[in-house]
Amino acid sequence: MEQITSFLPILLMIAVVYLFMIRPQMKRQKDEKKFGEALKRGDRVITKSGLHGKILELNESTVVLESGAGKMIFERSALSLELTRKLNEPAKAAVVKKK
Repeated sequence: MEQITSFLPILLMIAVVYLFMIRPQMKRQKDEKKFGEALKRGDRVITKSGLHGKILELNESTVVLESGAGKMIFERSALSLELTRKLNEPAKAAVVKKK
């Protein structure tokens, strides 16, 4: 019984690390993967570096974006889920208000 109580703090620390660090990171990766798979032509997106654009073409690992500077090729992983979500939310909220 004494051995179990000596390992209890270590087990508790492992559980806390899993709940507060590993699990949220896994969820974020899963959401990013879904976002990358759900992209389609015509979607408005923002890259992680802040470039706004519209998707013209989709390939396996790259995306061709049209922006004010012209057409540019980016990796799918360069598109930001969080920034794109913020960009598209006001448009959805405006549609809901009109109904």
